[in-house]
Amino acid sequence: MSEKRKKTYHFHDEWEVEFFFTTVRGSCVCFICGATVAIAKRHNVERHFTTCHTSYHANYPPGSALRAERARELKAALCKQQSFFTRPVKNSQKATEASFRATQFLMKKKKAFTDGEVVKEAMMIIAKTVLEDEKYGTDVLSSLSDVQLGATAMVRRVSAMSGNLTDQLDRDLARCRWFSIQCDESVDSSSTAQLMVFIRMVFDDFSTKEELLTLLPLKTTTRGVDIYNAVKEFLVEKKVPLEKLVSVTTDGAPAMIGRHTGFVAHCKADPEFPNFLQYHCIIHQQALCAKVICFEHVMTPVVKIINSIRSRAKQHRTFKKSDGSAGDEFCNVFLSLLDEIKEFMQSRGEDTVLLEDTEWILDLAFLTDITGQLNSLNCELQGKGKTVAGMISALNAFKAKMNLFSVHLQSKKVPHFPSVQMVLKDNASASEAFDKVAEKYSQVINRVGQEFENRFCDLDQLVSFISKPFMNVNISCIAEQLSATHQSTTH
Repeated sequence: MSEKRKKTYHFHDEWEVEFFFTTVRGSCVCFICGATVAIAKRHNVERHFTTCHTSYHANYPPGSALRAERARELKAALCKQQSFFTRPVKNSQKATEASFRATQFLMKKKKAFTDGEVVKEAMMIIAKTVLEDEKYGTDVLSSLSDVQLGATAMVRRVSAMSGNLTDQLDRDLARCRWFSIQCDESVDSSSTAQLMVFIRMVFDDFSTKEELLTLLPLKTTTRGVDIYNAVKEFLVEKKVPLEKLVSVTTDGAPAMIGRHTGFVAHCKADPEFPNFLQYHCIIHQQALCAKVICFEHVMTPVVKIINSIRSRAKQHRTFKKSDGSAGDEFCNVFLSLLDEIKEFMQSRGEDTVLLEDTEWILDLAFLTDITGQLNSLNCELQGKGKTVAGMISALNAFKAKMNLFSVHLQSKKVPHFPSVQMVLKDNASASEAFDKVAEKYSQVINRVGQEFENRFCDLDQLVSFISKPFMNVNISCIAEQLSATHQSTTH
């Protein structure tokens, strides 16, 4: 015999005016006396009202506006009474949340833990000044004073946020479908090699997430085996599901991609690692492409002059004083400060013949423009959420621009080289010199474009597959296979 289903009762809004009751956390509460009725049955509510508050029928007749108004007043009083007890809890929660948010902001700005007290003190001074005569100024000041921003409190907040982020990452690793990692080794201010490991996870709904997986110090050597041991130890300790690994991206250092002793080679030789794809960092290769410009005859004197000015404090101060009208934004733009630099060097009796050479100035302007183009591409390739397809598309667009620039230079046109345009406009003898060097600039552009072609041609096939996965599929062959499969299942 089946068990009898338990009946469920619900509170009805009309009982607020009819019986002066409301519901609080699933229980029926009387407006008048605060008594509760556990089960929201009409009979229970009506019995309490008629037994305990008989006079209300006479004083506030059913259906009258007076009765409805009295019900609203009693409900408002009950809500106010409840808020009296819940407000301190809410204020405490808000103060804690504010402490976390302020700590996160200060940490992102790389501020010390002790700066929290300074920020709070400044915040209180501002609040007292602005809110002194306001109606709720005292309440606001009281709430601000409850926000904990001491050094000890901030340490606890950072520790809590760090633990929470670690827990989130562990959960994401457990539920992701696939992931890839990127390793980059650099040296910090204390001359300790630090290995940064980034991770990109792909989930069942095809969404992706990128995070800094870990920062591993390499305290001794930075050989491929050292990097492999550090990464493997971390992955095992964190119980990272290696079977989900699909690719590893590194720079071109021998310690990373060495055929026999590199980090990737050690990973591929480890049976616990799956068969994964290997990539050379696109941004790193893009930076290497700039090496083919070969304008040392420009860069060497520029670096030497800048270092000469900055190496002596007195000279540096004198130069800044003489260049006060130029603006701080031009301090590191050598070409824009060329006249000021030349005047400064002449005042010290230094040789400025090179700075008066029109062809050298054109080379400097050309180098400034082409470097600006490369820097713009580098910035476009950076950032979270970038995919290899999008990055290769940006590189292909840049290669097309290089071809266009080369054609323009061969025709003695410089619409995309503003610095060269400025020199040609300001220097009367620059046009004749430009006719001599335009072909050289075109060859430099061609070398840069060819270097991009050589380094990234292998990725075109991958990008083609990602953007059009069925482009090279033999439709006839697939149709025959489907037909054969259908026939085998029907017999």
